[in-house]
Amino acid sequence: MVTPKQTPKILLIENDPAITNAIDTELTALKNSPFALKCASQLSQGLKLLGEEQFDVVLLSLSLPDLPGIKAFHKLLKAAPNVPVLILASSSLELVAQEAARNGAYDYLVAGHFDSYSLKRALRHAVERKAIEDALYIEKERAVVTLNSIGDAVLCTDMSGNVSYLNLVAETMTGWCREDAIGEPLSKVFNIIDGTTRTPASDPMEMAVAQNRTVGLTVNCILVRRDGFESAIEDSAAPIHDRDGKVIGAVIVFHDVTAARAMSLEMTHSAQYDPVTNLPNRLLLNDRVSQSISLARRQARHLAMIFLDLDRFKYINDSLGHAVGDQLLQSVAKRLVAGLRGSDTVSRQGGDEFVILLSELACPDDAAISAQKILHLLSAPHSIEGHEIHIDGSIGISIYPTDGEDNETLIKNADMAMYHAKERGRNNFQFFKAEMNQRAVERQSLEGGLRRALEREEFLLHYQPKVALDTGEITGVEALLRWQPPDRELVSPARFVPIAEDCGLILPIGRWVLREACSQARDWQGAGLPLVPIAVNVSAAEFRDQGFVQCVRTALSETGLEGQYLQLELTERVLMDDVESTALVLEELKMMGVCVAVDDFGTGYSSLSYLRQFPIDILKIDQSFIQQISPNPDDSTIVAAIINMGKSLKHLVVAEGIETLQQKIYLQSAGCAEGQGYFFSHPLAAWQFANLLRAGKAYAAAI
Repeated sequence: MVTPKQTPKILLIENDPAITNAIDTELTALKNSPFALKCASQLSQGLKLLGEEQFDVVLLSLSLPDLPGIKAFHKLLKAAPNVPVLILASSSLELVAQEAARNGAYDYLVAGHFDSYSLKRALRHAVERKAIEDALYIEKERAVVTLNSIGDAVLCTDMSGNVSYLNLVAETMTGWCREDAIGEPLSKVFNIIDGTTRTPASDPMEMAVAQNRTVGLTVNCILVRRDGFESAIEDSAAPIHDRDGKVIGAVIVFHDVTAARAMSLEMTHSAQYDPVTNLPNRLLLNDRVSQSISLARRQARHLAMIFLDLDRFKYINDSLGHAVGDQLLQSVAKRLVAGLRGSDTVSRQGGDEFVILLSELACPDDAAISAQKILHLLSAPHSIEGHEIHIDGSIGISIYPTDGEDNETLIKNADMAMYHAKERGRNNFQFFKAEMNQRAVERQSLEGGLRRALEREEFLLHYQPKVALDTGEITGVEALLRWQPPDRELVSPARFVPIAEDCGLILPIGRWVLREACSQARDWQGAGLPLVPIAVNVSAAEFRDQGFVQCVRTALSETGLEGQYLQLELTERVLMDDVESTALVLEELKMMGVCVAVDDFGTGYSSLSYLRQFPIDILKIDQSFIQQISPNPDDSTIVAAIINMGKSLKHLVVAEGIETLQQKIYLQSAGCAEGQGYFFSHPLAAWQFANLLRAGKAYAAAI
C-alpha cells in the first residue's frame, strides 16, 4: 500500500520508442515528478525487473516482439498477480485491451487518445485502488484470523438460507469443510434437534431474519455432526444487513456446552445428593419435606420423620478403615431404599445418620411398622471385603403435625427420640414425646460434665466379687465404673456410658478403667491378700480401636500385674462384629495370658460357632435368664442348657445377677461353677472389698 510520502514506481513495458518517450515526457512534465518511471522494451526484460524490484503499477503494451497480444497480459498477471496492470494498445487492439480489463487489468489506454492528465489520472486511480484493495484484504485477513482464533463457531447464510461461510471451529463442530458447505442449505450443514423431544429444532436463521433481531438458540439444543456425533450447543443468531439496512442473510454463533452442561448437572446433583451413598442430602430432604408438609396440610393427613443412627458405626469405621465404613453406609442405603416405599425419601444427613420421610401415612401407627422393618433390614450381616459386619440402629420418630409443623422441628424431635431409643438399649425405636425435651437438656448437661470428669478425677471403681457356688469362696472380682460429679449424686453407668460412647469419650474412659483396675489388683496382691483375677468390661469402641492390644500390654507392664490375673469381658455382639479381626486380637491377648469372658451370654447371636472358633475361657449367663429361675422346671430350661453347653466346651460358667437363695441352689445343682450378684455382695469400694478378701468368703448377711 502506497502512503502519501512515497513516490509511486511505474514499470513501462513498451517496444515503441516514440510511445516510451511520449509517456516519459508526459510524466516528467508533471509538477514535482510524482511518479518514478522505469522502462523495458520486451516482456522478458519487464518480468526480470519485476523479479528484482517492487513496482506500484505496470504499463503493458500489447505489441511486444517476444509475446504480443493478450498472452503477454496473462503471463505478466501470472508472474505478478498483485501488481495493478494498465494496458497500452493501439486502436486496432482496443477490443483485446477490453478483454484484458475483463480478466484482471485495472484499465487500458489507447495510443493517441491520452494526455498527461488522463495518464496521471489512470495511474493515480490504479495506485489508490490497489491501496484500497490491500487495506480491504488486510481487514478481511484480520477478520478471518479472528474468527478462526475464537473459541466459538461462526456460520453465515444468505437470504436463501444457504451457507455462505464457516470458520474453522464451525467446520470441526458440523463436520463440514468450507468448500463442501458453501451453497448447501443451512438445515443440511447445521443439523440441530431438541435434546428432550429429539425433533428438529427451530431454524435460528429464519427466526433472526423474520424478527430482524438477535435470537437465542432453542434451549437444550443438540447439534448433530455430519458423522452423527452429537454435542450440546448454546448461543445466538443475528441478521446481516446491507448499507440500506436490508436483511441479506444471517450469522449464527454457537459453542459446545456438553462439558459445561455435564458439570452443571454434576454440581446440581452434588448439591442435593450425598457423595457416598447417592441418597438425597439434607438440602434436598428439606425441600421434599416442605412439599410434603404443604400437601399434608391441604389434605389434613399425617407424615412421619424417622431419624436412624447406626449403633457403633464409628468403632467399625475407626477399626476397619474409612473405605470399609463407606461401603457399609452404601450397603445400608441400598437396603433402606429397596425395603421402603417409592413414595418415601431416604436421605443421609452425614456420618452414620439417616433421615427417612414417610409421606402419605394412613395413620401415625404405620410409622412403627416402617421402623420395625428398618431394624429388620439392618439385622442381617453385611459382607464387605471379607468381613461379616453386624450393625444395629436406633430410631426416633416424629409425626406431623403433632410433633411439629415444619421440617426443622420434625427432624429435631425425631433426633431427640432417637437418643431416647439409645438410652433404652439401642436397636429399638421410640416415638417423640414432649418430656424428651427435658431429657435432652439433661443429656447435654451430662455430656458436658463427662468431658471434664477425667481431668477432675471424678471417676471411681467399685468391685463386686465372683463366688464359688459350692464353697462361697471369692474366686474373682469385677471392676464396675462409677461417676461421682461434685455437685450431684453418684451417676449410674447405665446413664452416662451410652453418652460416652456416642461422643467418643469411651476410649479415654476405658483406658483409665483398665489401668486403674490392674493397679488396684496389684495393690491387693502387694498387701498380701488372696490372689484373685480382676474382670474389666470392654466396649466395642475399645476392642475395635487399633491401639487396644498395646493398651492392655502397657497397663499390665506399668502396674506389674500378671496377665493371668486380668479378665476381659466382651459381649457376643462385640466378638461377632468382625470375626477375622476378633480372632487376631484374642490370640494376642491369650499370648499375654489374659482370660476372655463372654458377657451377657445368651442375649446375642443365635450362631454359636464362635464358641469353638475363638479362645474363650468363661461364659457369663445373662441375669435376665437367672431372673426366670423358678420352682417350675420349664422356666429354667435355657439356663440348664447354657450350663451344660459351657461345661461340654470346657468353659467356666458364671451366673450373673443372683439375688435369691433359690437361684443359687438351682444353679449349684445344675452344675454352674461360679456366680455373682446381690445375694453375695453389692459392688463395694476398694477398701471394703479388701476386707471381704481377708474374710475369704462373701455372704449376703455379711454386707
